[in-house]
Amino acid sequence: MSELHPLLATRWSPLAFDPVAVLSDDDVSSLLEAARWAPSVANSQPWRFAVGRRNEETYKRILENLSTQCQHWAGNASALLVAAHLDHATLPHAVYDLGQAVAHLTVQATALRLHVHQITDFDAAGLRADLELADDLRPSVVVAVGRVGDPAMLPPELRVWETALRTRVPVAELLVNQVPIT
Repeated sequence: MSELHPLLATRWSPLAFDPVAVLSDDDVSSLLEAARWAPSVANSQPWRFAVGRRNEETYKRILENLSTQCQHWAGNASALLVAAHLDHATLPHAVYDLGQAVAHLTVQATALRLHVHQITDFDAAGLRADLELADDLRPSVVVAVGRVGDPAMLPPELRVWETALRTRVPVAELLVNQVPIT
């Protein structure tokens, strides 16, 4: 197997977050700076973030717009970020670019010994209204950030998921042109 950088190899999306861990201002700044430096088509940087830390009003507004199942575990994360993209006809690549920004944020979180879990099960219209997002912003993902917590605090069905071995589709299944990699 090819060698993978440890920041990528150790990246993991937990459900169990430490309910008392706090994200420092430096941590939040570092995560957003990593996103800021992500590549984007024509350097358009069509991403925007709403950041809420535990016990802040923004956090509460984000959390209440997550599905009930996600609220159970995401409510222990140190921070919840809404990652949104500009929705303009001149930016057809905005969702792709936002994905790059969130990926960079995720790798930076790993470097800071933090963990990220991306959530797509949320009420987008509710988020837009509750966070008073501009009409041209489309929430794409909510990012839970924090330190790993105890899986025992999760409901049994989520605990099984949390403690299962990580798996990935083999590279050969990802290739559409069937060119062998040597």
